[in-house]
Amino acid sequence: MKQGQKLLVGKKDFFFTLATLAIIISCASIDTHMERSTGQIFLYGEVHGVESIMNRQLEIWYEYYHNHNMRHMFVEFGFFTAEFLNMWMQADNDDILYELFDDWAGTLLHVPYALAFFRTIKREFPETIFHGVDVGHQFWSTGERFLQYLRDNNMQGTERYLLTLEAIEQGKNFYGFDDFELWSNAETSIVDFDLEYRVTSMTNNFIREFDRLGNQNVMGIFGNAHVTIGYGPMGLPHVPRLAQRLREHYGDSVHTTDLSRYALQLDPIRVDTISINGVDYEASYFGTDLTSFGNIVSRSFWRLENAYDDFSGKSANGDWLPSDNYLMPVEMHQVFVVDVTSTDGTVSRLFFRSDGEYWQGMPITTGVSVD
Repeated sequence: MKQGQKLLVGKKDFFFTLATLAIIISCASIDTHMERSTGQIFLYGEVHGVESIMNRQLEIWYEYYHNHNMRHMFVEFGFFTAEFLNMWMQADNDDILYELFDDWAGTLLHVPYALAFFRTIKREFPETIFHGVDVGHQFWSTGERFLQYLRDNNMQGTERYLLTLEAIEQGKNFYGFDDFELWSNAETSIVDFDLEYRVTSMTNNFIREFDRLGNQNVMGIFGNAHVTIGYGPMGLPHVPRLAQRLREHYGDSVHTTDLSRYALQLDPIRVDTISINGVDYEASYFGTDLTSFGNIVSRSFWRLENAYDDFSGKSANGDWLPSDNYLMPVEMHQVFVVDVTSTDGTVSRLFFRSDGEYWQGMPITTGVSVD
């Protein structure tokens, strides 16, 4: 994620067109009146792109797949991405997977163990069927490519085609633009995505996919913010989360488990010494993640022991980093050093302080200037 996880877009006003009348009329042919499924829903919340969590998910899926005959996995992708994954599951090479991985560049999933995760599913759980229920992320790349595949195979008007169009429109509506090149090359300013729209779309998509399965049980993998029962995704206190909406719809058939604890390393790998302005600090090193986002290749994390009093008076520099980005637990009145390695090989050393601050409902650490 970019420093502070702030997303930058153009200062210009972008307007996207709503679905054309033809699309609206066509989508009316999608069956939305199926009987409510009587199956069970097992939702697992993750921190995206963390190897230890992916390994735990594979262990859980092994149990469901081999011992409970489960085959359907619901994932935080758009419809067309899951369809590509299902095609890849039947292919004799990894070309489709590599194309998807390239599309994920700049996201938390663009990590080598994501490839290993999906290859393990294909090798050990070959009858797995993916269901993408998120809005159409990467609609400008993955979405357009899948739409072209359907056109090349004369599948216009099929349900797959209509659902692909719908997912692409959902992506445009969520991000607030329909011209990715114009957006990516524009002058920058901070924008808020339509998060409430996204949760509503995810819920409707999930219900559609689940109800068509009848009485079959499913496993779902989503960011932990979506899987927590209650309200307030990304600081929207009046908005019910995905799991809350599904619980209201399906009742006790919805089960949730938080896997985020598997991302945290409680004990340091080693203890270093970091000198700052002539003062030597004991620095507990917790490792390096390979999560790439934008021009970031990796981040290394230290906790400076007994340093808060020295840093409490330092000026905030406008940077911030959500607490769930760290490899270790973040508690009040701690100081952290984060070395960020960029694609050009440069390493930036950043300092953060945990003051108990929040941004849109998320606990964050505050960047401070060190002369």
